[in-house]
Amino acid sequence: MTDAVPAFAPILRAPGEGLRNAAFGERLLRIRGAETAGRFALWEEPVPPGWGPPLHVHGREDEFFQVLEGRLRFRCADRVWEGGAGSTAFLPRGVPHAFRNIGATDARILVGVTPGGFEEFFVELERDGVTDLAKVGEIAARYGLEFLGPPLEA
Repeated sequence: MTDAVPAFAPILRAPGEGLRNAAFGERLLRIRGAETAGRFALWEEPVPPGWGPPLHVHGREDEFFQVLEGRLRFRCADRVWEGGAGSTAFLPRGVPHAFRNIGATDARILVGVTPGGFEEFFVELERDGVTDLAKVGEIAARYGLEFLGPPLEA
């Protein structure tokens, strides 16, 4: 048996390190897909009370969440559930999903995608200053993301 040498270097980031991004909210891109040979990406994201993305579907990547603080409601297909700090969720590609902070204070989540690369959607939006929803939809389509409906209700 031979030892394979990975096509990327080990990554160790201290708290607060990473690329800050402010496209449609804040996030801290802790590990980008380009740093893992496309295997995965990971970011931290505060979620204000009542906030959550619209119902959407990823065509290319699975998404997983760790609730670090607060309480969120998740929807994946027809299943809806709630989880507080320490809860985890796995949302497979191709299945419509959304989440929402149902607490009275900011929540904080750790989000991962596999394979990596989707995080560049946020980088592109911020870099180009895109806020027009039609243009957001065009860019989203290039990343295999489709918006399907409104955010979850409170």
